[in-house]
Amino acid sequence: MNAEEHRSTKVFRDYLKIKSVQPEPDYGSIVKFLEEYAKTCEFPCRVHEAVPGFPIVIMTIEGSNPSLPSILLNSHTDVVPVFPDQWKYDPFSATKDEEGNIYARGSQDMKCVGIQHLEAMRELTAEGVRLLRTVHISFVPDEEVGGKKGMKPWCQQEDFKSLNVGFAMDEGLANPGDEMRVFYSERTARWASFVAHGNPGHGSGFIPDTAGYKVQKILGKLLEFRDQQEARLKSDSKLTVGDVNTANITSLKMRVQPNVVPDRLEVGFDIRVTPSEITQVDEMLDSWCSECDVSLEAFHKQNEMGITSTDPEDKWWKAFTTALNNCNVAYTKEIFPAGTDSRYLRQLGLPALGFSPMNHTPILLHDHNEFLNERIFLDGIQTMRAVIESVANVEN
Repeated sequence: MNAEEHRSTKVFRDYLKIKSVQPEPDYGSIVKFLEEYAKTCEFPCRVHEAVPGFPIVIMTIEGSNPSLPSILLNSHTDVVPVFPDQWKYDPFSATKDEEGNIYARGSQDMKCVGIQHLEAMRELTAEGVRLLRTVHISFVPDEEVGGKKGMKPWCQQEDFKSLNVGFAMDEGLANPGDEMRVFYSERTARWASFVAHGNPGHGSGFIPDTAGYKVQKILGKLLEFRDQQEARLKSDSKLTVGDVNTANITSLKMRVQPNVVPDRLEVGFDIRVTPSEITQVDEMLDSWCSECDVSLEAFHKQNEMGITSTDPEDKWWKAFTTALNNCNVAYTKEIFPAGTDSRYLRQLGLPALGFSPMNHTPILLHDHNEFLNERIFLDGIQTMRAVIESVANVEN
């Protein structure tokens, strides 16, 4: 390690080297790393397990008026699997190239944000800044596989309720352009398996009313819907993916043998629905099932994600955006196209914004050769610091 490397960069790279990769994340090393960090900064730190074996690390910096609802800065510690042969460098080496690009799984999603939370608060406390509201920095497990052993159960427990959270921040996305992206809601998932039953027979004949014919009909409707939504997105520059709906085939099941027409076929779709059109899309799917004589089985239907206010006079939004404006940071407000742990907080009625301060950065989460440039990372700490200071000093 270069002895002259920036302190924050070294911490970031050390964190990236921990193989907290699904399906067997090294949570023990994560806890040790974070406890050592907390000790050096004198941040009170504790570990809670909402589900045994899945540790949540919480650091708390008390505000001057701890009776006020607190600020929660959340990040997840697990990362998605890798295909090492497709990477320029070992995905857990945190290699920094000559341009300052740091290659590692989790560099964008989302170990960068966790360290930016920590380093922003370390700088503030080192300078003697005491914020009005208490700030909790949480590191949760299991997000990459749905949060069912992390944020989802934790936010229902007394341990979480004792934090008295009033406003939360979690992950966002990178942006290749100038703006930083701020997410105030998320699309809702509909993971649907459409099942058709029909007449079986020999593959050489004209068999009436087959399962394949029915699947063809539902496929046609869903793919036409997909094309319409894509055209809608492309026709309006003001829209983002989060403002429209998507539908993609994810599975096709049932083959007896090449010359046998099966009596059952199943096609799976991942459908993501923008918040304002949930009822409309659900009614559409029910109608199509009836028209095509197919049924919905293994239908995973997420609850509505909740929407955080972006009204200019909302105290949290105003404080958040004022900080960005003071930093001369351009930003866009968007609906997150996939899912984050923020949904569990919004479903409780808590305001939560997704924000990863990464502009001028290609979107590489879950991709090969995920990287974040050192300068973007370090500048993001200063942006995060300004935002935290602003929201944590909201008076009432």
